[in-house]
Amino acid sequence: MAEKHGDLQTKIAGAIAAAAAGFVAKKVVIFAWTRITGKVPPDDPNDPQVALSEAIGFAVVMGVGLQVARLLATRATAKRFAPHTAEPAD
Repeated sequence: MAEKHGDLQTKIAGAIAAAAAGFVAKKVVIFAWTRITGKVPPDDPNDPQVALSEAIGFAVVMGVGLQVARLLATRATAKRFAPHTAEPAD
């Protein structure tokens, strides 16, 4: 029976892949935001000069982008390190 949570090597590789994917996704989201809106993303959402809609919009886009990238990277890593068995699944 396969271990449910995976081994240490898979967990470490998944964490590294997730961190790398998060870094790249952040750069991509910032680039896309700047390109689409023509404005630099808000650095401080508490700044009164930043519109509430802009701060919320950027937070949503950034959050979704980072989480999707991390999810895909972690799943790809887990699939790559998954043990290959000769037994057919029931």
